[in-house]
Amino acid sequence: MSSVPLAYHMFATRFIAITLCMTMCFSIATADERIEEILDIERDATSADQATQVEVDGLAEETQEAIHEYRVLLQELDQISRYNDNLKRTIDDQDREKAGLDRQINDFGDLERGIVPLLMDMVDDLAQFIELDLPFRLDERRANIERLRDLMGRSDVTVAERYRQVMATYQQEVALGRNIESFSGELNIAGESHTVDFFRVGRVLLAYRTPDREESGYWDIEERRWRTLDDKYRRSIDLGLRIAQNLAAPNILEIPVAAPQEGE
Repeated sequence: MSSVPLAYHMFATRFIAITLCMTMCFSIATADERIEEILDIERDATSADQATQVEVDGLAEETQEAIHEYRVLLQELDQISRYNDNLKRTIDDQDREKAGLDRQINDFGDLERGIVPLLMDMVDDLAQFIELDLPFRLDERRANIERLRDLMGRSDVTVAERYRQVMATYQQEVALGRNIESFSGELNIAGESHTVDFFRVGRVLLAYRTPDREESGYWDIEERRWRTLDDKYRRSIDLGLRIAQNLAAPNILEIPVAAPQEGE
């Protein structure tokens, strides 16, 4: 071994050192590249995580909005359901009311069929009563009867209105039996028409007096004709006319009144 030159040994030693140095430099360069790759992967992963987080946050926000809309829809659905329930109860109540009205209409139809003939009979009875009553204001009272009869045949007048009109006429007739009045009119005396002053006391007396005060008379209810009054009643008739015209104070009058018949 002593025969190997020293220079060779030195060269070999340097070669090995250089080789080791190069090997170490290559290893360090390779490690740096690996580290850089790892860092790149980590950065990519971080970016991916951030993108994923953004997407997750977006989905979470959309989910919250969807949940809010769902709750709003549930409230609206509950309101609609309660409204429909109330509407159904209202409709059911209206149906019951309609059924009740239908029954009332049917009942009213039956009642109307009974009332209308009754009203017609009342008009006929009133007409007969007027003809049998004291003959005062006959034109006016007969006109009321004709008006009522015309009313009975009109389709545009309700049964209630017909009833009201008939009862109003009856009340007018009743009122005539509770007052006194004086009025002028025409009267046939001895075949001639004369203008006279009439004096009426309810339905007890209907008397007349000529304008010249020469003649007075009254309606005889029993004989149904005009009769001349005795002179003793003329002063009472004159006073009665003045009382009815508010020209004299109320006073006691001596007037001819038919005596009650037996059984009245």
